Amino acid sequence: MDFTQILLLISFIFIFFSIKLFFTNSIRKLNLPPSPAYSLPVIGHLHLLKNPIHRTFLSISKSLGNTPIFHLHLGNRLVYVISSHSITEECFTRNDVVLANRPELIMGKHIAYDSTIMIAASYGDHWRNLRRIAAVEIFSSQRISTFMSVRKDEIRQLITHLSRNSVNGFVEVEMKSLLASLALNNIIMMVAGKRYYGGGTEDNDEAKIVRALISEAVAGSGAGNLADYLPIVRWVTDFEKRAKILGNRFDGFLQRLVDEKRAEKTKGQTLIHHLLSLQEIQPEYYTDVIIKGIIISLVIAGTDTSAVTLEWAMSNLLNHPEILKKARAEIDDKIGLDRLVKESDIVNLHYLQNIVSETLRLYPPVPLLLPHLSSEDCKVAGYDMPHGTMLLTNVWAMHRDPSLWEEPEVFKPERFEKEGESQKLILPFGMGRRACPGAELGKRLVSLALGCLIQCFEWERVGEELVDMTEDKGLTMPKATPLRAMCMARACAGKMI
Repeated sequence: MDFTQILLLISFIFIFFSIKLFFTNSIRKLNLPPSPAYSLPVIGHLHLLKNPIHRTFLSISKSLGNTPIFHLHLGNRLVYVISSHSITEECFTRNDVVLANRPELIMGKHIAYDSTIMIAASYGDHWRNLRRIAAVEIFSSQRISTFMSVRKDEIRQLITHLSRNSVNGFVEVEMKSLLASLALNNIIMMVAGKRYYGGGTEDNDEAKIVRALISEAVAGSGAGNLADYLPIVRWVTDFEKRAKILGNRFDGFLQRLVDEKRAEKTKGQTLIHHLLSLQEIQPEYYTDVIIKGIIISLVIAGTDTSAVTLEWAMSNLLNHPEILKKARAEIDDKIGLDRLVKESDIVNLHYLQNIVSETLRLYPPVPLLLPHLSSEDCKVAGYDMPHGTMLLTNVWAMHRDPSLWEEPEVFKPERFEKEGESQKLILPFGMGRRACPGAELGKRLVSLALGCLIQCFEWERVGEELVDMTEDKGLTMPKATPLRAMCMARACAGKMI
C-alpha cells in the first residue's frame, strides 16, 4: 500500500467517524422516547429482536416501565414502536400526511415492482392514483357486490366438500389448507375467473406455484428482516438474490394471467378484463406493470389474512364450545334450517359479528401494521420524530392493553355487544389514509364463511386438550400448529346445499 492509499484510508476513517459523531450528537440533542440500554456498535438493538416480534416489542415496552412508545436503533435505521391507541390516533390524524410514506424494503423492491404497488408505494400522486383506482374499480360497494356470487360459490364448494366426508359421523379435518384454499380461490376467481382448488384441481401445478409464491412473499416480509437494516447482510447472505428470483417468478405468473385474459375473444367480468378495458382507453397509465401491481396487492393482502383470521376464529370456538353453541342458536333462530346464511343476513347476526371482532382484537391479521416512514420532522406523543424515522404500530399489544380492555387475554365476544367505543378501539386494518382499503371485502368473506361453517356442522376438538393457540413467525401471524378439528354435517346441511 503506497503513501497515497494510506492517506486516503486515514481520510476515509476520519470522515466516517466525524459524520457518525455529528449525527450521534444531533440525535442526542433531540427529545427521543425511551430506549433499551444495550445498543451495540453497528447493529444497534437488532440483537434484541426475537420472534414473534410483536411479543418482543411488548416485553421491551414493559421493561421500560410500560411505556407506550420507545425507540430502537436497528442497524442504520431509527425506529419508533408504539402500542397506544391514543398515540396511534395522533400519528394517523394529526401527522397522517407526514407518516403516509413507506420505507424502502428489499421485498418491496423486488416483488412490488420497485415499491410502486399500492401497499408499498411512497405517498404522492402515483399512490393517490392507485388508491383512487382501488376505491372506484375494486373496493366500491358496487364492485364488492358484483363478486358476491364468487364468495357464495366458493363457500358452498367448501361446505359441500366437508359435508361429503362427514355425513355419517365425525371425521378429522385439517382446516388450515381448506381455509387457505377458500381464500385463494375467492381472490383468483375475482381477478381471473379461475379456481385452483376443488372440483378435481387439487393437483393443479399452477395452484401449487401460486401457494408457494404467496407463502414465500409473506414469510420474507415484515419488520424482522435483518437485511433491511444492515446492508452488509445483503452482501453476505443470499436473501436479496432469493427475493429477486421470487419477484421474477411472481411477475411471470402475473404476466401469464394478464396475457391469457387479453387473448380471450369473449371478454368476461373479471378484474383483469376490467383493467384491460381501461388500458385500451388510457394505455399510458394502465400499463401491464400497473395492472400486475394491482393484482399482486390483492393476492398477497387478501389471501393469508382472511385464511389466518378464519383459522383463529375456529380455534377459539373449539376452545369455547359455549360460544359456538350460542352462535349456532342465533343463526338457527334468525335464519332457520332451510337455507344457507347469505351476506345480507350478516347485519342481523350480531353475535357472529362480535365473534369476528373479538378474533380480530386478539389475533389481528397483521399484528405490526405495515411500517410507515416520516417524510419530515414531526412531534409524536411530545417526542421529536426526525425525518426518515420508521414507525411500527403494535396493534397486537394495543388490543390487549389492560387499561382499555377488561380481561384482555380472554376470548369474550360479549364485550362488543354495546355498539360504539369497543369497536373503535380495534384497528386490525390500520387507520388513516394508509389503512387497508380491502377491509370490508375481507370481513365479508370471513363473516359469511364462519357463519356457514357454524350453521352446517357440529365441531369438536380432536382430543380433550385445548387447541394450541401459539403464534408462529410471519407477517400475518399464522398459528404455530395448523388447526385440526372433528367435523360432522348437521342433518340440515344436505338440504341447504
